[in-house]
Amino acid sequence: MAAPERNQVRATGGCLCGAVRYQVRGPLRGILLCHCGQCRRVHGHLGAYSSAARADVLIEGADALVWFASSARGRRSFCRVCGSSLFFEPVGESRLAIVAGSLDQPSGLEVIGHEYVENKADYVRIDDDLPACPGDFRAPAAHGS
Repeated sequence: MAAPERNQVRATGGCLCGAVRYQVRGPLRGILLCHCGQCRRVHGHLGAYSSAARADVLIEGADALVWFASSARGRRSFCRVCGSSLFFEPVGESRLAIVAGSLDQPSGLEVIGHEYVENKADYVRIDDDLPACPGDFRAPAAHGS
């Protein structure tokens, strides 16, 4: 039963100009809002990301992607034509973070939490009841006191 579910298109998306399109043929994680300084600069505000198994993401127009090693943690991709931010690929992981704004609507996803809240912009107010981690959502203990 797992094989047919993996082949089902769960989501589609792409860049602003259409040079890059993608399909996700597997489960997607809910949306995490990232408040780190890199996301603020890349997105002009905070970052909103889903993620999926890298093997489940099929990219059309991959030759239009530019990959930038933004840190030792991973690299980001942008469309070389329109500049749309599309993915973050963590080093050593089999998952690909997908910029939520690049998903075709309706996505059916919901925000599940905030990460790197210690680095949030001073104008941002977090006033929901979602989990908020000072660092990486996956490993809050590693960034604790």
